Amino acid sequence: MRCYLVRHGDALSAHVDPERPLSQRGREELAALGQLAVSRDVQVGEICHSGIRRARETAEILASYLKPRQGVRHIAGLLPEDDPELGKAELASIDEPVMWVGHLPYMNRLAALLVGGAASVEFTPAAMLCCSKAGAGWQIEWRLAPGLD
Repeated sequence: MRCYLVRHGDALSAHVDPERPLSQRGREELAALGQLAVSRDVQVGEICHSGIRRARETAEILASYLKPRQGVRHIAGLLPEDDPELGKAELASIDEPVMWVGHLPYMNRLAALLVGGAASVEFTPAAMLCCSKAGAGWQIEWRLAPGLD
């Protein structure tokens, strides 16, 4: 079983737009990430997001490439200061690959918790981390981000 953790794309500053939608750069990086994900044969049943505009827009762009069978939806628990223990427990019960789109510092904390703190992952804007179940825990398979070779 796999889960894909994604940090939202680059967003406008709150001074430009208080809702902080994705910037043009963010949209372009997510289009590139979507193409990379397709080339890696990423398949997910659904893409879940925090409900914050930049995360929702990120999920929608990725869904346009990945075509998740159950679509895109908002779920609780992906906000910046939410408890990653709850996310870990929810991921333990999944039965098909899922993608979660969220924010810092939550994504860093969740990734570290999933892999037992064994690896520090930097979630730059529009970064995707693929984790797979390994026994009772998870392991990192790969990471995609704009500019990574």
